[in-house]
Amino acid sequence: MKTKMTSKITILTLLLITTLFSCKQKSTFSNFKYADKPAVFICENTNSKLLNEALYSFEDDILNYYKKGNTKTRLDQAYSQTIRNSIFGRFKFEDVISKHTVAIFEALKNENNLWDQENPKSKLNYNSAIFNCIGDNLKNQKLKTTLNALISTNSMSPKLFGRALVKNYRNALSDKNLAMYIALDLYYANLFNIDFSKINLEKPQEDVNFNVTPKLAPASPAPVDSHAGHNH
Repeated sequence: MKTKMTSKITILTLLLITTLFSCKQKSTFSNFKYADKPAVFICENTNSKLLNEALYSFEDDILNYYKKGNTKTRLDQAYSQTIRNSIFGRFKFEDVISKHTVAIFEALKNENNLWDQENPKSKLNYNSAIFNCIGDNLKNQKLKTTLNALISTNSMSPKLFGRALVKNYRNALSDKNLAMYIALDLYYANLFNIDFSKINLEKPQEDVNFNVTPKLAPASPAPVDSHAGHNH
């Protein structure tokens, strides 16, 4: 009788631990700022709602940042600058990130199998369901072939794939699978290295006045032009 009782207690304890662990893994994020926008990234068995929020917030962050240097900056130009500066280690995440994006990142940390802390090339897990979905649905066949080749040879990295991205950055506007890759690997994955306690996330965001000619900062961000493949 005692043995049966002990077994029941053990089973109940294991069930409780499993339940608590599962609850911890689920995202508790609820502050969806872009809920009214269309879902542009849809992937079965993934937290698509959170991922779409992450993508929209990322795009707002980079566009707002580069508009400080040039108010006429378009989203495709912001993507171009972001890709180049991120893969070459020049991207100032502390200056770009918003408070909302930090909250999203904290929720993304709990997404099952999305990250690989042991990967020295990137914190993104290149074998996750989300990444596989991205790779399977890329519209640009050359990029898709390059990505699959890098994965199959275990040589995938932001810098290697970034070389192909530099020439095809405009695809991110029409292919949100590609945009999601850029957001996850070139932006969110790098936030693991950021000490948010040293960033003033409460500072109000400046509204861009399109009637005033902007004064460019002496160093960064650099002004953006419409020529692909060039930094200024």
